[in-house]
Formats: sequence, C-alpha cells, structure tokens
Amino acid sequence: MSTTQRPNILLIVSDDHAAPAISCYGSEMNHTPNIDRIGNSGMRFNNCFCTNAICTPARGSILTGKYSHKTGIKTLADTIDHTQEKTVAQRLHEDGYQTAVVGKWHLGHGGVSDPHGFDYWNVFPVQGAHINPEMIEMGERKRFNGYSADIVTDSSLDWLQNREKDEPFFLMTTYKATHDPFFPNPKHLHLYTDEIPEPPTFNDAYENRAAAAGMNTAKVSIMQRKNHLPEPTPEGLEGDDLKRWNYQCYMQNYLRCAHAIDENVGRLLDYLDAEDLAEDTLVIYSADHGFFLGDHGWYDKRFMYEASIRIPLLVRYPREIPAAGVSDQIALNVDFAPTLLDYAGIAISDDIQGSSLRTSLTGETPADWRTSMYYRYWMHLAHFNIPAHYGVRTERYKLIYYYGEALGSGGAIDRSTPPEWELFDLEKDPYEMHNIYAEPAYADVVAELKQELQRLQDELGDYA
Repeated sequence: MSTTQRPNILLIVSDDHAAPAISCYGSEMNHTPNIDRIGNSGMRFNNCFCTNAICTPARGSILTGKYSHKTGIKTLADTIDHTQEKTVAQRLHEDGYQTAVVGKWHLGHGGVSDPHGFDYWNVFPVQGAHINPEMIEMGERKRFNGYSADIVTDSSLDWLQNREKDEPFFLMTTYKATHDPFFPNPKHLHLYTDEIPEPPTFNDAYENRAAAAGMNTAKVSIMQRKNHLPEPTPEGLEGDDLKRWNYQCYMQNYLRCAHAIDENVGRLLDYLDAEDLAEDTLVIYSADHGFFLGDHGWYDKRFMYEASIRIPLLVRYPREIPAAGVSDQIALNVDFAPTLLDYAGIAISDDIQGSSLRTSLTGETPADWRTSMYYRYWMHLAHFNIPAHYGVRTERYKLIYYYGEALGSGGAIDRSTPPEWELFDLEKDPYEMHNIYAEPAYADVVAELKQELQRLQDELGDYA
C-alpha cells in the first residue's frame, strides 16, 4: 500500500474519562458534542475495556498492543524501555509516518523511557499540572502558561501545521483531564452548577461481596483527606452531608474538565475539516481506563468492576468506516496498536497480543473474535488499599480472584490479604452488588469460568 493511500492517524487519549460522562454513550449529566462527532460519523464501541486500570500500564498497552506482564509495565513504578518493547509509534515512524506525541506520557523520563519513534514530543513530567504546566519538549523543560488541555491542543495544532505535508502523520494527543485534583479551566466554572444526580450504588454498604470492596479507601466520603478536591470542604459538614457535598464538588469539576477536553477535541476536528484532511484521517477517541463517578460511593479506578475497566472507544475514518455504527463486541486497549498498523499497511508482528479492529469497524464481527477478556491489577494495597487481583469477563459473567500478594511488583505493599473470589451475573446484576460465587446454582458457571481463566492465562503467557 503506498503512502498516498495510507490514512493519517489522530489518536486522542484522555485521562480517567469514563464513558458515562460522554453524551453519545448516553450521559444525562453533560453534553460532549465534539467527542460525539467522532462516534456519530464513525463507530462507537460499547464494550471496550482496559486490561489493567491504572495510568502507566494502560498507556504501555495502548502503545505496544501487549498486556502488562509482557511489557513489564505492571504498576505506576514501572517505565517503558523502547529497546525492549517497540511501540506503534516506532513502527509507523520506520515505515514513513511523521509522528508526534503531545500531552501526558507517564511512562518514565530519560534515556530508554523518553518518547521514541516520535519526530516531535512535548509531554508532561509524570502527571503534569492542570494550570500553567511544566512540559518536556524534546528533552528541554519549559513552563507553559494557561490551561493544560488548551496548551496540549495548541502544541498539537502547531505540529500539524508545520509538519512536512507530503507524508502521512501519526499524532497522539493525550490530555491530563479528567484526572484529579479536577481543576477546571477558570472560564468553565459557571458550568454544571445544578445538582448532579447520584448513581444508584452511591450508598453501597459492600454487603454480599468480597472484603476487598470494603477495604477500598477511594471513597467519596473521605476524598477531601487526600487533597483530591479543588475546593476546601465547608466547616461543620460531616457524615452523609459531607459525602453529598464532596460528590457534588467532585462531579461538577470533573465534568468541567471533561468540557475542556470536548472543546479541544472540537478544535482538532475543525482543523482537519479546514485543511481538507477529515476524509483521509483515522480519528480515535479513548481513555486510559474508566473511573468511578460515585459508583459504589467511590472515585478512582483499579478494580475489575465495570466502571473502572470500561473505556470509551470512538473511531472515525470516512473512507472506510460507515457512520453511526455501534459495536457490542469485546474490544480491548491492546487492540489499538494492531488496528493502527493494519490501516497503515504494516505487518502485525507475532508478539503483539491484541487484534485489529479493522474488520469490526466495517460492521462485521470476525467469526473467531474473542468472547471473553482477561484483566489483572498488580499494585497490591498501594494508594487505596485495593488487593491485587485478576479475572475473566464474558458477555454475561465476571469472575474475579483477589490473590492478595505483592509478588514483588513495583510500588506494591508486601503484606498478604486473604484470597477471595467474586462472581457477578452482569445480566441480572449489572451494578455488581451481589457476589454469587458460593451459590450452588452457579457451581457449573464457576467451573467453566475458572477453566476459561486458565485458558486465557496460558494463551497470554501470564502464569500468575
């Protein structure tokens, strides 16, 4: 396939942006008209999941098409090594693409962990800041004035405008929003002042579940203690009143951060339209992982619960992808890299564990497509006291095993917790409130899922 036939690629990745906070996914809390433009003129995946719901490992999987145990990026303490793991950017660059990454990197800095395979890079150190952030531009630290989402888009557009126009491009634009501490652009403080509805599981008491659920300290009721709110709590509030105030403060500012993303996605799409590039550009919008928007009384992610592992995936390429498509098949973040390579006409190497979504994006699900997915969280007890666990999810069921050991993982806490199992029937219990693992009626389901879990671990080479 010649370079003139290959699409440009714009991969937009936000941080912690849950699908329920996107209007084309049915959000009634906010409106995201520009992000919706991608889904409405392309395909929306309703069942796209990450394979490890934490920033650094998820980004490693997006770039390599591999699971955490293969990349070696299992926790926030790990970094990428471009000499050991070739990223999709390196492969595209070697095949003639002009490449750039702007925004959040969070895969390490210096030497083998700097962005490689990119003609241009301008990234935040570690998490970065929402306001007046410092960035590392081609190895040089600089301070930029303004709001991070605007700055990331400005830099992305500058690169697009000044690139060599005779070759296809790959641009990875990665926003810090909607990551805590949820500082919005000051110009958006007037938005979302009405009360945000609380989710059905907001007052979850963690009954009929593994002890792990009750151990989680990422509770909305105490989130002010971790300085994860952009405003101080009013004096005198306690108990349920404090929890409700925290939730409103959290969600109003979270949605304001999401508004900044949407506004800037619109700027990127408008540029493609103005430069007559929209027809020839594959545009993908996603996030590194999901996020608890008050579900189960929590914020943050990490658990194998639906709100944490489900990620938005919207894909547009007018030359090949029909408009207004919807897919319910199980897609994964490890599928992103092989999909990009497929569209670029580059062979997908055998070491890549994900699968190309190209056929699915035409509206046809391959006959041999996966019917289950494997998940693993390695960072035992760190940050929010969540035990390490792995599990399998099918269309109907989810089986989780909390194995309760650090196993030498970077940043994990070396203290054992009792092993536990959870089983959820997602058809009858979509909110994952009732652990049915020990119920006799589900004994056969448990046996089948354990067998499937073992099959996936063997297939993927994760031997626990």
